[in-house]
Amino acid sequence: MQEEIENKTVNLMISTTKLSARTLIAGFRKYAQHHARVKAGKAVPHGKQSVKELVGQGQGVSSLDISDTGIKDFERIAKKYGVDFAIKKDKSVTPPKYLVFFKARDADALTAAFDEYQAMRLNRDEKPSVLEQLHKFKELVASLPKKVREKVQERGL
Repeated sequence: MQEEIENKTVNLMISTTKLSARTLIAGFRKYAQHHARVKAGKAVPHGKQSVKELVGQGQGVSSLDISDTGIKDFERIAKKYGVDFAIKKDKSVTPPKYLVFFKARDADALTAAFDEYQAMRLNRDEKPSVLEQLHKFKELVASLPKKVREKVQERGL
């Protein structure tokens, strides 16, 4: 009886070892196929990238100067419009100026992105500051008369 249990245990260990080896081999094959597909396709980066990658795509590059420091807002809008771009900071000027490089074929999309970015910046300037509103409301609440509570105990007969 004991010998039979030992044989079953050994058979189970051998079959699980074979199973895990097969799984590893299948996983490696899938990785090799994926790697070959990516290498053959040369996946082109999109969105924000380095200037070197953008120029390396060989489609012509244009640039614009932005002196604004709200560059993250521009990145979000450019991503929305699917523009391939690279941002380079020019530290020689105070405050720093940003150069936005983009593909020549993305000119129309970039124009639309800049229009939306400028409209967003103008709307932000027109909106009143939340902190200013908060201070105004604090003063308003402080000027209101406070309720006076009088505690009077009445004793019944």
